[in-house]
Amino acid sequence: MAPHNGLVHTKEYDIKDSNVELIGTEIDHRVKYQSAATEPAWNNGVVGVQPGLFVWRIEDFQVVPVPQRGVGLFYDGDSYIVLHSYKVGQNERATLGHEIFFWLGSNTSQDEAGTAAYKTVELDEFLKGAATQHREIQASPSAAFLELFPRLTIRRGGVATGFTHVDEAPKPAKKTLLLRIFKQPGARTDGGVVVHEVLAVPSSLDDDDVFILDAAGSDALYIWQGRKCSPMEKAKAADVAQDLLTPAHTGGLQVLAQDEGRANVVIRLLSQEASGGFEASAATAPSYSTSRPVASTRHTSQRPQKLWRLSDASGQLSFDLVRDGGASLRDFDGRDVFLWDDAGREVWVWEGRGASAAERAQWLRVAQAYVRQLAASGEDGHLTPVAKVREGYESPAFLRSLQAAA
Repeated sequence: MAPHNGLVHTKEYDIKDSNVELIGTEIDHRVKYQSAATEPAWNNGVVGVQPGLFVWRIEDFQVVPVPQRGVGLFYDGDSYIVLHSYKVGQNERATLGHEIFFWLGSNTSQDEAGTAAYKTVELDEFLKGAATQHREIQASPSAAFLELFPRLTIRRGGVATGFTHVDEAPKPAKKTLLLRIFKQPGARTDGGVVVHEVLAVPSSLDDDDVFILDAAGSDALYIWQGRKCSPMEKAKAADVAQDLLTPAHTGGLQVLAQDEGRANVVIRLLSQEASGGFEASAATAPSYSTSRPVASTRHTSQRPQKLWRLSDASGQLSFDLVRDGGASLRDFDGRDVFLWDDAGREVWVWEGRGASAAERAQWLRVAQAYVRQLAASGEDGHLTPVAKVREGYESPAFLRSLQAAA
């Protein structure tokens, strides 16, 4: 059970009654490393040795590499592990920095999510504790995650795994596909473009974005451009459409602006899909508006930045506010664990080198309790990305969050 009232009460947790005294010790690290050393996914001679982007999907409790051609494509019924290894420094003194993301689809099962989280910790051990760990939720990815991919594609379905089965196998008959393309606010680079499968109904359309329709009742592929979409979104949609074109599309690719009369064909096809194939009203609505399937906490949160300390120096685990507002790296003490709430953009857990075993063992539990309380207070706290860094291995994204606070 998490402590009550914002994690500030300390009586529920007595370190003397803890059974985690070996967590974080040298013995614990050796045991976990030996386990990681037997995982085929990590032991390919490349992971931890060369920079690059590596993606694995959880399939039947196993870590299965995603082929290079599939990197950037995620299914909402699955859980994934993504490793970004990058060079730090130059020439012969260059080392590798690592960021590990475990991505949880909105329809993933508990066993898949649990396996992804466990294997993320194992991969961190394999990398000698040098990695930043991120928990990514489909509905609200972090800016750091979005920047990994020129475009992030999310499709419905998944792999048969664990106790559940979500079918991604091709169906004999063609099914209508509607994709929504938009630029996610907050991404700092050319990344941040999301291609998200949505329900193939007229109400899924939105004036701000671009949509691609591959309808079961048509031999053409359609791009529907909302009247407020950006030129960049139009260009990205054109790239996606070219990837989808096949010889079966004898009608070719048709680009339709929302306000031109020809765009009514998209409404008609979607209306037929919504009504089960029967002819339905195809009247074009004057405006379309629906929430994006991927939210951005960067622009919706109104809470201030806060720095909290997790410490058991008194003999009991306590959680106390250190700074209400901006913070710098000087505010962190290597003897403890700290939680940095970057005003809703991301919740960071910073682990000091001298933090106790109990403090290190509780970081994810405390962070999850923290975001749950935000959700209980009416905020979208449950959508906030959560990440952990270790002293001396702070990621660029973490350091940028402190610079922005200064």
